[in-house]
Amino acid sequence: MSIHLAGGGWSEDLFRGFLAEASARAAGAGRVIPRIGVLLVAEDAAAGAEAQARYVTMLTSISSCEPVVNLLAEGDLATSVLLSDIDALLIGGGLTPAYLDAVTPLVDEIRLLVADGLPYLGYSAGAAISADHAIIGGWKIGDVPVCAEETGEDLDDVTIAAGLGLVDLSIDAHAAQWGTLARLIAATEAGLVDGGLAIDENTVLVVGDGELRVEGVGSVWRVSPGADGVVVVTIGS
Repeated sequence: MSIHLAGGGWSEDLFRGFLAEASARAAGAGRVIPRIGVLLVAEDAAAGAEAQARYVTMLTSISSCEPVVNLLAEGDLATSVLLSDIDALLIGGGLTPAYLDAVTPLVDEIRLLVADGLPYLGYSAGAAISADHAIIGGWKIGDVPVCAEETGEDLDDVTIAAGLGLVDLSIDAHAAQWGTLARLIAATEAGLVDGGLAIDENTVLVVGDGELRVEGVGSVWRVSPGADGVVVVTIGS
């Protein structure tokens, strides 16, 4: 089973492999319809209802499954109910710091379940918080802007926090579309992170037992420190 990190966008390709793995895990447990734990954090009830409808419609349109949605307001904390009797876990998109706060009580449980083979899909914010050292927002380093202010997730300074620890490289999403690749480059150059991966929208990075796999229509950009500055390459498109 794998960790699926989606950079945003709204393509069926982001979810198809994840749902196939959920079905396989469910079958191993004697269940015909896989139960998908879904965590969504929204700023208000209307936004939450819209997001819930969108995720449920997308998931059930791809394959037969039972999305079990845990919808939280920003500032609320997730409970173990999220992880009860599920065949896969999806953490959605929204305000990244709020998602990290929400999962804090469950970090150890999520790590153990994913290590035991539970398929994980992190969408945008859910991808960012999957890292050991999570980039949770910010648009400047010191007084220097490194990306657009509107991509800062309500934070000014580029902020790194302890994430779920599912992958050892920092992750940024919406790379080409929001210009967040520049944030990852700047954070690497400043020594805030030891490199990482920036994922385009409509693109998913699959981390499994073998090599990294990229699916979708965009690219995943690998950023790493080099002898003469930061090195940027694509690992798939």
